[in-house]
Amino acid sequence: MALPPVLSSVIAWLRAGYPEGVPDVDYVPLFALLGSQLSNDDVNVIAAELENEVNPQTAEAIRNAIKAVTTSQHPSDADIARVRARLAGGGWPLAKPHHV
Repeated sequence: MALPPVLSSVIAWLRAGYPEGVPDVDYVPLFALLGSQLSNDDVNVIAAELENEVNPQTAEAIRNAIKAVTTSQHPSDADIARVRARLAGGGWPLAKPHHV
């Protein structure tokens, strides 16, 4: 089944921001950032799409990161800023600096 256009765009931005693939250390802040911008269902669809493209250990890291973010583990502001900058470099408009 084809992804909705907005989710296809997110996948494209992830590929542009992380052309060599997302490092394990960025999964928790990445999914925290995605979760702050997208619905849980959308995040799970993106995770499933990423899992289809990676090896089994990376797929497990993705699942663990989503579980960590949705339970209690919150990434540091520095980790979020690093991932936000990576995604902004790939053209992701949702990765603009957050102003409180």
